[in-house]
Amino acid sequence: MIELIDVGKVYHASAGDHRALEGVNLRIEDGDIFGIIGESGAGKSTLVRLLNLLERPTEGRIIIDGSDITDYQGRELRELRANIGMIFQNFALFQQRTVLQNVTFPLEVRGGKKEANAKRAHELLRLVSLDDKASRYPSELSGGQQQRVAIARALANEPHYMLCDEATSALDSRTTVQVLDLLAHINAELGVTMVVITHSLDVAKRVCNRIAVIDEGHIVEEGKTADVFANPQSDVTRELLDWGYKRTDTPDGKEEVVRD
Repeated sequence: MIELIDVGKVYHASAGDHRALEGVNLRIEDGDIFGIIGESGAGKSTLVRLLNLLERPTEGRIIIDGSDITDYQGRELRELRANIGMIFQNFALFQQRTVLQNVTFPLEVRGGKKEANAKRAHELLRLVSLDDKASRYPSELSGGQQQRVAIARALANEPHYMLCDEATSALDSRTTVQVLDLLAHINAELGVTMVVITHSLDVAKRVCNRIAVIDEGHIVEEGKTADVFANPQSDVTRELLDWGYKRTDTPDGKEEVVRD
């Protein structure tokens, strides 16, 4: 289980501080496919990068499986990241390595033996229906195939969690459905808990059992996906669902959400 308790994140720059997250409280249960939805700049990617400490919170605590990971360093941090797979919008594959070598990379980092690494990689490539592409290079694959390789690589260390940061936004509609169905299959068959960052309501509706809506660094709504879609409680969520709301500027220059 993942818990975020009063988590905030501030970026310091010469031009001034930027608060990306404030007072975030979330609970992600084991087995969830948990969606975090919001517009660009809402804080989605910052939030997900806190979960494996690619970014560190400025305040608050992050609890994973009962342990406060907020100050992890060294060996503890390496073990944490081995337990949390991550896939990205741009696939982040090594172009100079074959498909097989991309999938074995996390195992090599942990010092696994070459034959055992290759065996594990072939198992995962079969899982994502790409074992026949093992000797190819990423540039020879379609976008959907590259994302499947990235998914296989993220599973190499048998993680308990997988973070998906806009993992389908670079794909066409048909390929998006295929990748989402694969993620759902992995969740069901392997028990991998998933956190899905997306701006797409269609993605959330298809694959997530619970969602949280984030706006300007704050969680404005959370609940079962079906409940949030059927009866949104916040103006921001209604706007995202296009329930006759829109953003507009007030006379004093501030932005608000109003009924269209």
